[in-house]
Amino acid sequence: MKRVFSVLLVLVMLFSLAACGGTTMTMGTGSPTGTYFAYGGIVGQYITNNAGIKANAVSTGGSKDNIQGIDSGDYQLGTVQSDVMHYAWNGTRSFESDGKIASFRTVAGLYAEAVQLVTVNADIQSVSDLKGKKVSIGAPGSGVYFNAVDVLTAAGLTVEDIQPQYQNFDESADALKDGKIDAAFIVAGAPTPAITELSMTNANTRIVPIDGAIAEKLMKDNTFYSVYKIPAETYKNQAAEIATVTVKATLIVSADASEDDVYKLTAAIFDNMEAIAKEHAKGAELSLENATEGLTVPFHAGAAKYFKEKGIDVAVQ
Repeated sequence: MKRVFSVLLVLVMLFSLAACGGTTMTMGTGSPTGTYFAYGGIVGQYITNNAGIKANAVSTGGSKDNIQGIDSGDYQLGTVQSDVMHYAWNGTRSFESDGKIASFRTVAGLYAEAVQLVTVNADIQSVSDLKGKKVSIGAPGSGVYFNAVDVLTAAGLTVEDIQPQYQNFDESADALKDGKIDAAFIVAGAPTPAITELSMTNANTRIVPIDGAIAEKLMKDNTFYSVYKIPAETYKNQAAEIATVTVKATLIVSADASEDDVYKLTAAIFDNMEAIAKEHAKGAELSLENATEGLTVPFHAGAAKYFKEKGIDVAVQ
């Protein structure tokens, strides 16, 4: 009986491995109250259910952590800002001291990550009004930090012109709620849970527009930004759409991942776009065009194979 039980147990394990292709991938996402974590969990579910690859989404410090995690082998997938992966690939800005990282490849662009300048201070109506104010600009060297620096620069300001606070999304929302800061840069898909929660508890919550000459200079100096409009009613008491700028949330994968696995996980996402859109608002932005345009890091061969079948050629390396 013991021998029969052992044989049955081995068979169950073999069938389980066959069902998931024998592959497990850990996906680095972001803060529990950011869009990466919630959206990454849904994407991971579709990969698990449709690609035969067990994809586990975990909370992390965001883009830079995810790239470094793939480089160290802790993660095999990650959601990142398109500008941060550009820095990693070229060894600039947040990766200047660490050096270039080329151990990852692009799977696909997912959705717009709006640069959201959040305030509860009625005196702040434009980026220029941040002068002398306490402003959260993200962790030093993070993607949010450089987004904030870029916006401030386009407005003729520097970090020295404000009272910088180096906080993540959760800390920023709490500090705004408690009146400890005047404004915060939060870069994520809208609606962002941290901002949604803040708007529900503080009627003075507003997103400050980043538009006009500031947006034009920003995009001229940094080609990975584009215009974006946050739709009306995205947050409570937001009656009109708000103009800002955006980078792109992008799914990346270890360069060592097999072509077959990456092909299957890409298909699991883009063959199920409508279903994903029903589970998360940002899923509505999934498209073959958005997935392949405006990205500077080469694609993984498996993703390229999928997009090739759809009539789209992308750069690989």
